[in-house]
Amino acid sequence: MPCARAAEEAIRYYASVFSGASVDGILHYGPDDKPDREGTLKFGAFTLEGQRFSAMDSAYDHGFSFNEAISLMVFCENQKEIDYFWEKLSAHPEAEQCGWLKDRFGFSWQIVPRVLDDMMSSKDPVKVRRVTEAFLAMKKFDIAELERAYR
Repeated sequence: MPCARAAEEAIRYYASVFSGASVDGILHYGPDDKPDREGTLKFGAFTLEGQRFSAMDSAYDHGFSFNEAISLMVFCENQKEIDYFWEKLSAHPEAEQCGWLKDRFGFSWQIVPRVLDDMMSSKDPVKVRRVTEAFLAMKKFDIAELERAYR
């Protein structure tokens, strides 16, 4: 996942943010793994919310970085959870929009209230339009405001 030789830091940080997360395996480069620096992450495995991920670092320039084409969604039951993940993950306020944020490693996340799925699945197009207009004006989702727009 994370680039710029920060994968191990990111793995450990994400594991501290999500309850029940685990760091499942860490393998470091050895002294003969040139041009990589001994002790940096060669491969890491971790689990967030029951989903397994892996990450690798390298001294090679791969010519790419993260962009918004890839993100992870975090479904939240209430505003307290939204606020928690927003505080822990958001590092670039200029990138915040419609429940999206970018963390300090450059990775994008969508912090979404579960209730939004029900609202957007309504058969009433007026309700869907009002909710859509409400969330398009938001950075971090406000469940109470979305519910007002839905009603």
